[in-house]
Amino acid sequence: MNKPLSPQPFDPRGAAAMFERYRRDDSPKPKQWNDTLDLILAHRSHRNFLPEPLPEGALEIIVAAAQSASTSSNLQVWSVVAVQDEARKTRLADLAGGQKHVHHAPLFLVWLCDLARLENLGREKGRDGAGLSYFELFLTGVVDAALAAQNAVSALESIGLGCCYIGAMRNKPEEVAKELNLPPNVFAVFGMVVGVPDPAANAAVKPRLGQGAVLHHEQYEWGDAQREAIETLDEKFKEFQKEQGLPDQGWIRQALSRVRGPEALSGRDRIREALNALGFALK
Repeated sequence: MNKPLSPQPFDPRGAAAMFERYRRDDSPKPKQWNDTLDLILAHRSHRNFLPEPLPEGALEIIVAAAQSASTSSNLQVWSVVAVQDEARKTRLADLAGGQKHVHHAPLFLVWLCDLARLENLGREKGRDGAGLSYFELFLTGVVDAALAAQNAVSALESIGLGCCYIGAMRNKPEEVAKELNLPPNVFAVFGMVVGVPDPAANAAVKPRLGQGAVLHHEQYEWGDAQREAIETLDEKFKEFQKEQGLPDQGWIRQALSRVRGPEALSGRDRIREALNALGFALK
């Protein structure tokens, strides 16, 4: 007679990583774990870097990983501009609201929704590209760029680098496009500072909403599970902010202040106008 299988104990590495991400006593305790999951859950934003260049070949590794991400219909409607020139990084930092880490990072990547490549190809081959003027293709480019960039993050972190996304590339899209010599139908979705993290800086894993807020079964539900996860994160986020030397305003106040109105969008309330100016018809 076969003996019943003994319950498999949870992996202590996974339990520790889950607790660090959620800061909840009821954080998931996975029974399986590996180094890839360790890397992903340990992600944090780095804004302070050592004054040294990236290892030789690192940029090519990062781009290859980005190109290994899924892409809708294999259209590959994204590109990335690698900026290392000090003067250009300074100008981009100013366009991003004066974020000094854009200037100080050894590498600044600007991830693009790029419909110009297919537009140019269609023109050269005498093929109709009218579909490029529809919002669906712009959205596809944005999604493709985001998928590629997140693959790049995993790659760069795996070789000892750190990064931070810079959404403020969308504050002044036309000026960014001019600085990077972007053709019509190309839009800077976000930037990313990359470098060797300064170990003296206190970069920590930022707590996230408990899974009760983001994981729905069968149908979406706004209910007690979401409310509890939000309230818990609010308290945990205050702890995080204190640890990082930031005002402990919590997650709720911070998130709602960011969506309170057009004045909180730092110029991004005119994105549609900017897209039209940059050649996107968006039917």
